[in-house]
Amino acid sequence: QVQLVESGGGLVQPGGSLRLSCAASGSVFSVYTMAWYRQAPGKQRELVADISNDGTTNYADSVKGRFTISRDYAMNTMYLQMDSLKPEDTAVYYCYAEVVSDFPRRLGDYWGQGTQVTVSS
Repeated sequence: QVQLVESGGGLVQPGGSLRLSCAASGSVFSVYTMAWYRQAPGKQRELVADISNDGTTNYADSVKGRFTISRDYAMNTMYLQMDSLKPEDTAVYYCYAEVVSDFPRRLGDYWGQGTQVTVSS
């Protein structure tokens, strides 16, 4: 069984910063692409940023220059540093990962439980 556990959400004022973490644990053999998605009330889930196994990153236009995605490959952990936060960044943020589980050995898509980020004065 593979789990993705997120942490780091909360309430922050506009212009502030937050750092999200996502750790893959359990029966993990290897982790490929990891990503952050978000879903605001009444809107569809959207990709915020992703990072491949070779470190290639991709960002939504709305967060370029403000958010930074990174990984600790040894710890199977991903981070999202969010700076210059805006009210429109308010959403539930979800961690996603492509994981090859150990027993049985197979590739699957996994999601975290979500963490709330609220940007408000």
